[in-house]
Parts: sequence; C-alpha cells; structure tokens
Amino acid sequence: MAEELELNENAPEAKKGNKLILFGGIGVVVAILIGVGAWFFMGSDDSEVSAANATEGVETVSTAPNTALEANYVGMPRPFLFNLPGIERARLVEIKVQLMVRGSEDETTVKKHIPLIEDALLTTFSSADVQKLSTQAGKDELRQLALLNVQNTLQPVTGKTIVEKVLFTGFVMQ
Repeated sequence: MAEELELNENAPEAKKGNKLILFGGIGVVVAILIGVGAWFFMGSDDSEVSAANATEGVETVSTAPNTALEANYVGMPRPFLFNLPGIERARLVEIKVQLMVRGSEDETTVKKHIPLIEDALLTTFSSADVQKLSTQAGKDELRQLALLNVQNTLQPVTGKTIVEKVLFTGFVMQ
C-alpha cells in the first residue's frame, strides 16, 4: 500500500514532465518550420539565377538605370503656372519641378533640352484633372505620367533614358 501511494505521488510530476517534453517538441518543430519558411521565401538570391543563366547561355539585359553614378538634380528655370477647369470654378495651379539624372553628362544633356522638357511637362500638367490633384494619389499619378512623357520626349532626341525621376518641389493649387 505504501508503494501505491509513492507511485500516485510521482504521477503528477510525470505528467508535468510529459507536458514539458510535448510543448518543447512542438516549439522546436514550429521554430524549424519558421526557419525553413523564411529561408524559402527570402533565400533565393539573384546571383544564383544569374549563375544559372550564364551556364545555360542565357544573356541577361539590365534595364535599370546606372545607379553607380552620382545623382544630379536639374531644376526647371521657372515654375509651371496654368489654369485647370473645375466643377465649381477654375483653379490656378503652380508646380515647381526638378529632374533627377545620373552623372554630369546627363545633366548637361537635360539642360540643353529644357525647352523640349518644359513643353512635355506643361502639356502633361494642363491635361490633369482638378479632382485628382486634390489627393496625394492624384499627385503621385501626375508625377509618374510626367516622368513617362519626359522620357518619351527625350528618347528619340538623345537615344537613351536620361531622366530617372520627376520631383515636385513646390505645389500650389488655388
């Protein structure tokens, strides 16, 4: 009888030990799964893809601008001032613009073609919608449209993409 009491007293401790082992094992399995998932989603490296393409004879072409050169900013000589018709009334808009280019060679090329760039930007800005320009998303959309129009305008003249970003350094709508 004394032996039975001893076994019953040790039974709760054995259950605690089993629970500890069970939860510890589950914790280890979860940690391993998280590690494998992180390795799977973030572990792919572009250098592995490039090496695989090189061994297969596939040629990769980089379309990204050369970020090794220093970023230069070319300001437009005067702000763009134009009227936009609205639902209730016409609005007067003033936008100050700077263009981001890479390297001093591209900077001098952009400065040489400022009248052409001003025409492309003014055409883009004057076709904007007042309702869209009232929101940040509309301004971002206009900035992207301006970038595309400037790049498309300069591409036939220079033979390459020079302008990397169009930046609004001032924006007033009355």
